[in-house]
Amino acid sequence: MSVQVNKPKERLIGTLPKVGIRPTIDGRRKGVRESLEKTTMDMALSAAKLISTNLKYANGLPVECIIADTCIGGVAESAACADKFSREGVGITLTVTPCWCYGSETMDMDPHMPKAIWGFNGTERPGAVYLAAVLAAHTQKGLPAFGIYGRDVQDMGDTSVPDDVRERILNFVRAGIAAAYIRGKSYVSFGSVSMGIAGSITVDDFFQKYLGIRNEYVDMSEFIRRINEDIYDKDEFKKALAWTKENCIEGEDLNPVEVQTTREKKDSDWEICVKMALIARDMMIGNPELEKAGFGEEALGHNAVMSGFQGQRQWTDFMPNGDFLEAILNSSFDWNGIREPYVVATENDGLNGVCMMFGHLMTGTAQIFADVRTYWSPDAVKRVSGKELSGKAANGIIHLINSGAATLDGTGRQMTDGKPVMKPYWEITPEEAQDCLDNTSWGPADLGYFRGGGFSSTFLTAGEMPVTMTRLNIVDGLGPVLQIAEGYTVELEPEVNTKLDERTNPTWPTTWFAPTVTGEGAFTDVYSVMANWGANHGVLSYGHVGHLFITLCSMLRIPVCMHNVPDDRIYRPSAWNSFGTSDSEGADFRACKNFGPLYK
Repeated sequence: MSVQVNKPKERLIGTLPKVGIRPTIDGRRKGVRESLEKTTMDMALSAAKLISTNLKYANGLPVECIIADTCIGGVAESAACADKFSREGVGITLTVTPCWCYGSETMDMDPHMPKAIWGFNGTERPGAVYLAAVLAAHTQKGLPAFGIYGRDVQDMGDTSVPDDVRERILNFVRAGIAAAYIRGKSYVSFGSVSMGIAGSITVDDFFQKYLGIRNEYVDMSEFIRRINEDIYDKDEFKKALAWTKENCIEGEDLNPVEVQTTREKKDSDWEICVKMALIARDMMIGNPELEKAGFGEEALGHNAVMSGFQGQRQWTDFMPNGDFLEAILNSSFDWNGIREPYVVATENDGLNGVCMMFGHLMTGTAQIFADVRTYWSPDAVKRVSGKELSGKAANGIIHLINSGAATLDGTGRQMTDGKPVMKPYWEITPEEAQDCLDNTSWGPADLGYFRGGGFSSTFLTAGEMPVTMTRLNIVDGLGPVLQIAEGYTVELEPEVNTKLDERTNPTWPTTWFAPTVTGEGAFTDVYSVMANWGANHGVLSYGHVGHLFITLCSMLRIPVCMHNVPDDRIYRPSAWNSFGTSDSEGADFRACKNFGPLYK
């Protein structure tokens, strides 16, 4: 496969949210302020350099920082800074200072802007005193802010960023940029509720008030209209179909011989599946080529940061399934090369789609969508296979599997230092993309599930990858809550994998997941994780990134009801401490309820 690595670009409408750096200073003139100007601005420059050299947007472009024109010593300069940030498209703010400043006069007052304050730990000037004072002001005014304070004292004028401060700043920015980016974008539902799954019941209030997202709805009949009326780029379709035939290995037809479809029907299904992928993408982000063909309205798209395809059953009972469109769009590569993955939720499960969107925006990687299908205890595995589980699987495993919608990145065929990983697209090599394709087959769809035919991707996820499973649920009377389980993918002996896999559906992609257990609560053991999971679906993000989800959720006021993230990695606004310090999970619920949705 000849693969190009596409240059980073933004494909949605809107300015990429920038990080606004606010250097605040003691406003007293005639000696005090003047002595601090350079030190204060140097802190801002150090923070900006740290962020821009270490973080990228999910599209691959470096995160951009905007620094106030002057240090901020009072209300006038604070207002001038806010005006500049508004013009420059700032989405989150980081205030930095080495000294005392006038808290309520210099603070960021934007109620929708995620905000943090870095107070320099030095002895010459009381940066820590300002930090405490301004955080108190933020808490009192109902504008929660994250506090950043280095553990070790630094010398005045030291422009380095200590490791603990560095970690806090990058954590805050990763989550804050995700929160700012989604505001004003769309979630487009292709179809409606799939098979009565609650997650695909779109709760507009949640998307609007918690995420700042617009909901768009497109009936699945629009796919038929665009197929029948050739509303897609015909040249790209030829290219995509040829690429698919060359790189997507068709698997064995496991349907009973008497119901298997003809070669002619399978070839027709492939053509429809490829057209569906093109059409779904066009409806998400638009396509200027359609304008040239006379379809100006269709060319615009829905500016969708995420989408969901209902599929079952009104579509799949008579048309090829959506597995190819979901799997290939969720992947980091297709016929146009290596590019940023899209976010497409199977069965239009928008609540799972939100977790995919969060994970993608904070890490840049593709996300694995799956059923949280089966808990396999060590005893059950031994009874069925005659083998004992070992290593990270020793305490039991959870089978993550769904009809072939999972990203092909989930094969685990991308490598770092000889170990399987899932990379941001800009780090993926053509060879790694090809390896993912070569380790995926596309078997004809199970006609018991999908009467209209189609194809489902089949692969086995490589073991030993650190991963984080998440799920968002809506609770009547409470609102949204998030669940998090960090753990590892595991590989089973081939004969064990076959015996277990064939009991479910061998035509679908399989990921064996071993959550990290703590011996307490929902993580008492692996069974407890399965028993406490709030829905039939979950998302896997590469890496142990549960702390990023916790930070982001605190910005959006979504409480986390279940997680196994160690306390020293949890980072929330300082106001959360006022709701209790001995029970951080309970304090999270109380704080989120008190402050309410970010865009209420």
